[in-house]
This record gives sequence, structure tokens and C-alpha cells, in this order.
Amino acid sequence: MGADTLSEVLRAVRLSGAVFFRIDVCAPWVAETPPAAMCAPFIMPQAQHLMEFHIIGHGPCFGGLADAEPVALEVGDVLAFPQGDPHVLSSAPGLRQRPDLGLYRSAGSARLPFAVALGEGGPPTGRLICGFLGCDARPFNPLLQALPRMLHFRSRAEPDAGWFRPLVEAVVAESAAPRIGGECILARLSELLFIELVRRHLRATPEGETGWLAGLRDIHVGRSLNLLHARPAVAWTLESLAREAGLSRSSLAERFTRLVGQPPMQYLARWRMQLAAGLLADDDRPVAQVALAVGYESEAAFSRAFHRLTGLPPSAWRRARAQEPAGGIS
Repeated sequence: MGADTLSEVLRAVRLSGAVFFRIDVCAPWVAETPPAAMCAPFIMPQAQHLMEFHIIGHGPCFGGLADAEPVALEVGDVLAFPQGDPHVLSSAPGLRQRPDLGLYRSAGSARLPFAVALGEGGPPTGRLICGFLGCDARPFNPLLQALPRMLHFRSRAEPDAGWFRPLVEAVVAESAAPRIGGECILARLSELLFIELVRRHLRATPEGETGWLAGLRDIHVGRSLNLLHARPAVAWTLESLAREAGLSRSSLAERFTRLVGQPPMQYLARWRMQLAAGLLADDDRPVAQVALAVGYESEAAFSRAFHRLTGLPPSAWRRARAQEPAGGIS
């Protein structure tokens, strides 16, 4: 339960892969990354939210959040930072340096994959492949809110790596040198990597955990989420949703709120605004038609709800999005 819901969210928040660059390193070396929001103007200026991930292509190293202890990384490992936190990768624990935005300025305007050397200048002792993903964070991205600060795929420790290892190997191979169509291939590969990381994190979520991902796994809440995402324009009530989910009104309200963090009807209202934001940004249909598409018969009621969540009327939101810079691979 929940696979369709995850796909709906990924489409609605417009996940897109972008710049890749390759770093050939020579020990001792350290790469300290600033908050992703500082890199976004150079990498994906059109993205509301930027995430970075790294693949260890050759040579062991260490990496992790800038304010936490590093973890040991091996060839084939993937480290991702969904919340855009500053982080550090290095040849040994404890190495630090001031983040350098110059690398991101260069990578954002170069042909991909962009290559750079880091370290003492001798023969390379390791290789990192760095990628970025952009997505919408506003008005409502339940997946982003549910993800941890760091995701770590351990290549050798994963008994059911399946097709994930070949996917990682494809990224490493495609990043070796620029090729025709390579930018689009790398963008799609980065999206696949992220989605598979999320699925693995979902499967690994312990029983008893709360949050949106835990809600997807729950038989009743997962079914409710699936229904709300599959048919957001339906005039749902708590009673009709509970009947479909196989619970009483009070049981569904309690269970949904405990797991997801908000009542079902509040969740639906916020999700409708996310869908509406996408429609407003992507085409020029009248606001009244957008309202109908997300379940509002009254344009005025829709406009009030949209303003309440985003701080802007629908027409002003549309104008603001139209003025945002374009770019990236889609």
C-alpha cells in the first residue's frame, strides 16, 4: 500500500535531476559543502528546494552531516542529503575546510559531467560523483517533510541491493566523460537513484515509527492516503473516507493524525493546494478551472484556502512563479 501515492507525490512536487560533477581526489583531501540553498542559484535556480547526493566511485572515504560524526564510505555507497544540510566528505575523519562556492559556479555553467581535482596533486586515490535534485517544497511536500537529514545506501552491506547496484554503476560510467545525450541520461539516473533510496528507506522504517512514510505502510492510513491522492477532487468527508478505509470516523481520525501528524481533511486541503500550485505554474487556465480541478466549486473559497496556506492569492502566486528563473534539465 502506498506505492501509487509515492508516485503521485513525486510527480506533483516536480522532482528533477540536474548537474553532475566528478571529483578525482588525492589524499589527504576534504570537500565541505555549504547548505544547498547557497548552491541553488548556480546549480538549479528554478528549484524551490535543492538536494545533493554523492556516489563513491573509487577509494574509501568518510562523509556525513557537518554537525555529526562521519560514517565510513566504501565503493558503491550513496550518501544523500534530502533537507539540503551542509555536509563533509574527506579522506579521514576530522578534516575540515571552509566551503567554496566557486566549484558550484563553475559546475552550473559547464558541460556535464564537470570534472575537478581535489587534494595534494598526486595521482588520484579516489573518485566521487556528485549530483543534485530539485523539487517543489511549497505549498506542501509531504515526502520532503518526512525524510531524514541523511540517507545512506551501503553497497556491500545491502543483501537485497537488486538493480540498485547496476544503477549506481551506470551513473559512475556515464559520469566518466561527456557523451551525446549524457546530460539527460544523468538527470534521469539521479531521479531513479533518489526514488530507490526513498523506497529503501520506506522499507527500513521500523514498526511503531510515525510520519508520512509510516502512514503509507499502515493498511488503513495507507489506503486513505492512496484514495486522497488518487481522487483529490472528490468531495471527501471524514465519514466517506473512513468507510472506504474500513474504520470508524473516530478511529481513522486518531490513527491518521497519530501517524501523519495532521487530520485527514487538513491533509487533503493542503495536498489540493500543492496540486493547484502546479496547475497555476504550468498552464494559463482560469483560476476558477483550477479550483474545480482540485475539488472547489467556489473560486472564492479556493482563493481563500490558497491564500491561507501560501500567503498569496492564486493569481499572485502564478505571477511570482512565472518570474522565477528557468533552467536545468527536465
